[in-house]
Formats: sequence, C-alpha cells, structure tokens
Amino acid sequence: MSECTHLPGLPRAEPAPLSATCLECLAVGSHPVQLRLCLVCGHVGCCDSSPFRHASGHFEETGHPVMRTFEPGDSWRWCFVDQQLV
Repeated sequence: MSECTHLPGLPRAEPAPLSATCLECLAVGSHPVQLRLCLVCGHVGCCDSSPFRHASGHFEETGHPVMRTFEPGDSWRWCFVDQQLV
C-alpha cells in the first residue's frame, strides 16, 4: 500500500466541526446515514450511503482530500484523492 501524501498537509490540530450534523441534508429535508468530518476545514457531511453524498460533494467542490468518520466509536480516515484508508 502506498503512503498518502496528503496527510502532512493537514492542519496540526484537527479542525473543530462546523456543525453537529449534515446541514445540507437538513436544508433539503433529508436524513444523513452517517457523518464525515473534513480534516481541512471542519465541514460535516453525509456519507456516500446517504442520498445526497454531501461529504463527497464537499471534496469535489473544495479539493479537501482527507476526511474522517464523525460517528461515535469510529476513528478511521479516508483520502478521496488516493481512494484509500489513511
């Protein structure tokens, strides 16, 4: 497995979440399946199992490469660019 080159570019302290849930889902009356936290800016979006895939949409709009699960008890991170767990 190759090493993700995007990790060194992340802020040293993890950004504070900008919300407690996916605000885009709330705006359209949808319910997120699971939440993801952008490790560049703190955006909280829903996962790809949610109807609107707002976490992936955030990556596509901003290019912010790494997110982590925002679910209690989970701690994995994902790099959208490298398409791998990091």
